[in-house]
Amino acid sequence: MSPTPADSGAFGPPTLIASDVDGTLIDDENRVSRRTIEVLAAAAERGVDFVLATGRPPRWIAEITDQLEGTAAHVRYAVCANGAILYDVEHDHVISAATMAPDVLEKLVAQAYRQVPGCGIAAERAGRSAYDAATPPFVATSGYRHAWLNPDHIEVGDDEVHAEPAVKLLVRQPDMRSDEIAARLKDTVDGLAQITFSTDNGLVELAVPDTHKASGLRHIVELAQMDSSATVAFGDMPNDVEMLSWAGHGVAMSHGHPAALAAADEITVGNNEDGVARVLERWFA
Repeated sequence: MSPTPADSGAFGPPTLIASDVDGTLIDDENRVSRRTIEVLAAAAERGVDFVLATGRPPRWIAEITDQLEGTAAHVRYAVCANGAILYDVEHDHVISAATMAPDVLEKLVAQAYRQVPGCGIAAERAGRSAYDAATPPFVATSGYRHAWLNPDHIEVGDDEVHAEPAVKLLVRQPDMRSDEIAARLKDTVDGLAQITFSTDNGLVELAVPDTHKASGLRHIVELAQMDSSATVAFGDMPNDVEMLSWAGHGVAMSHGHPAALAAADEITVGNNEDGVARVLERWFA
């Protein structure tokens, strides 16, 4: 969809910047552009907080924040796992984790196998830090096929995947679209889990009900006493919808999912065209 510039007088300047990572803040080579870093640094110098809000787990945050090292652009907190994990980046500390109990996970796994034939199941667990040796962070059944190129899971039996509390249960069926999987599961998991997805290629994510990026941001704002009175948020997929709606000004990327585009107040250009930077330069050039 073509960009739809907002009336610059209608909002801003922001007091808080919240951004999705993949498909939004970084380009397709996993890089934060120099232009984006410079405008984030300019915002930071004016006292504006910047929070990452992502489906990523804490162990995949450093590869983003390391790119900001040596600049004024600073990330103290990240909302991870679509709001289920609140992470103190500076101290490598998991502040809190909203987990589903094993009995709930068992019910969700049973419904997934029933509604999505041939699917693989994985569970994301939370330790006390990004790399907590005491907690295997990602366990998956033998039938689970990764949706990305950096698998770091431990293969377990079907009964073991739901044996411990988890922040996310992932249902993967690459022969189906993500929205099709979500539609099949929606009624059967209602009340048991929040369902969303961040990619179109056959992967949905289940979490504690009413857990999403907006709920995570609300908790971080309260914890860190941030000024969220004028929040600008950026995203591109259904797992960004609540955040885009919650923010004072929600911005979707032009390549985004229709649900994200519908939730946004503005549509910017894509992640390979400095879409985030172009909006922020309105206030922090």
